[in-house]
Amino acid sequence: MLVTEPSSAQLHAHERRVTSQNGEDGILEALFELIGTTNRHAVEFGAGIGPSECNSLRLVDEDGWTPTWWDGADQPPDSRVRQVFVTADNINALLVDHAVPERPDLISIDIDSNDYWILDALDERLTPRVLVIEYNASLGPTDRLTVAYDPAFVWEVNDYFGASLAALAAAASRRDLALIGCDSLGINAFFVDRAALALTAVFEELTVAQGFVPCGYGITENGRHVGYRRAERRFVEV
Repeated sequence: MLVTEPSSAQLHAHERRVTSQNGEDGILEALFELIGTTNRHAVEFGAGIGPSECNSLRLVDEDGWTPTWWDGADQPPDSRVRQVFVTADNINALLVDHAVPERPDLISIDIDSNDYWILDALDERLTPRVLVIEYNASLGPTDRLTVAYDPAFVWEVNDYFGASLAALAAAASRRDLALIGCDSLGINAFFVDRAALALTAVFEELTVAQGFVPCGYGITENGRHVGYRRAERRFVEV
């Protein structure tokens, strides 16, 4: 009997796009069908403008979840997104001040900068049951690398952004969040509370090597995607 190595393929069959940028809607729907919900509160850093497209928009508009949506970009007067610049220094105070419940069902982080540092600063009481976080696939599956912490950092549309999957997985694991895979384009990583995951028999916890998906976006070299143009700045090890 052929035994298949566990991998992020366990998520790819569930990918479906409704209001997310890629297939995140379907993955999240499958996850919450398995582990259930508690407070149905969705927090999203980097929700965009409006929002018109983000990981939790379908949950809010179709399933009645409560949103806390933040983005650093200017927002129109009718936006449901608050213009907030989230940093490792203010993350916990912001969550408390905006009445986010302890252990929200979902947090999504996609700010193209201090993603690792914000996750690492997150109070354990505010750790979500499900975490979606963008990773920098161009950094490979092995090294724990991130941008140097700079609360004023703004992405310059190059390969100096975010953190490697290994760095994010280490910070998530310290909060008892298990890696269950990455989407098929190598953009987002998905983590689930270990206690909740233990109650299901559908998804397995993966190692970084099992879960890593390479770049499926950006420029191409020699017929394969390599992400964005090279930057001169250097990542730091964590």
